[in-house]
Amino acid sequence: MHAMLSKLVTHEQAVEHVQDGTRLMYGGFGTIGSPAHMIDAILHKGVQSLTLIGIDAGYPEIGIGKLISHGRVRRLITTHIGSNPEAGQQMMDGMLEVTFCPQGIFAEKIRAGGVGIPGIVVDAHVRGERMEGAEPFAFAGRTCQIEAALTAEVGIVYAKQADTYGNLIYDKAARNLNPLVAMAADITIVEVEEIVPAGELDPDKIVTPGIFVDYIVVRGGGNS
Repeated sequence: MHAMLSKLVTHEQAVEHVQDGTRLMYGGFGTIGSPAHMIDAILHKGVQSLTLIGIDAGYPEIGIGKLISHGRVRRLITTHIGSNPEAGQQMMDGMLEVTFCPQGIFAEKIRAGGVGIPGIVVDAHVRGERMEGAEPFAFAGRTCQIEAALTAEVGIVYAKQADTYGNLIYDKAARNLNPLVAMAADITIVEVEEIVPAGELDPDKIVTPGIFVDYIVVRGGGNS
């Protein structure tokens, strides 16, 4: 019987999976639920031309906003950038390509990507614009269009607790988009406050099953 390979790695080991041009999805809303140390490790590595997928652009020098402010991002798929004036300026200057999406549709596109559905049906009037290649059609008395699901090569999420298998428990609002991101990436890296042996977590409190988690890093736990 072979022992299970450990998912616990350092931030430096985890960030090896993020390269120039990586399509990177992230959890968090502002600073709540943001994998801050993983973001710092990505910034320190110096990768360029990233495509970011997340609910907001963070703040200029906090969280995911650092990558934008330091010119590491080529494209951003998000719901708003109002909290990061630097993102707005780069968009106006043509340095940053930004694709906006309403938050509900955005979350559903990521959920669809995580469960293997290629696209979702949305009300074209709610969307407010016709996406490239999305032809409108009549459905249930509405004008609708199909939008492609969202997936990523790498997803970085934040959780309060993990066991060694990668089962995750989140803390209140820090749950936000993290469970969906964990499902929708080819490689999922979770940054946690605490890691415990497998079997220690209350099964009723586990939100993300460990099958979705590839690597675990501990925030401030001496492995970064």
